[in-house]
Amino acid sequence: MKVLILSDSHGNTYNVRAALAKHPDAGHIIFLGDGERDFEYLSADIGTRPLTMVCGNCDFGSQLNDKELVRISGNLVYCVHGHKQFVKYGLDNLLKEAENIGASLALFGHTHEQYTDYIDGMHIMNPGSINEYEYGIADITEQGIVLSKMTLYKY
Repeated sequence: MKVLILSDSHGNTYNVRAALAKHPDAGHIIFLGDGERDFEYLSADIGTRPLTMVCGNCDFGSQLNDKELVRISGNLVYCVHGHKQFVKYGLDNLLKEAENIGASLALFGHTHEQYTDYIDGMHIMNPGSINEYEYGIADITEQGIVLSKMTLYKY
């Protein structure tokens, strides 16, 4: 399944809408925080596709969880914003949490820097900030996971 991974929109619904329109074939959408309220305006763009969201450090008053675990094509996907895992200082906490729950893929935002890696059997991705034109795609199948860093065209 193709998964659209977004983070850190910070009020930029234009870029979120552009990424959603560019990937109508994405079967699942994941938002990693810092722009929760932006999605109140995007329900028509999302349609019936499943949406998984977590609370970021700038989502004041949010009722969202700060962690989510979702199963996609037989793989457990661990979703966090990353501020509570201190990802600006390293990925040890994130990797430990994801490993302890048996995740195949750990997703985080917060740093506004795109990142993909594969460490000790764990796929890792930060899609970057959609506010800064960056996002990610994960092709998740029972045979494996392929991560792609993506960029919107800047006008």
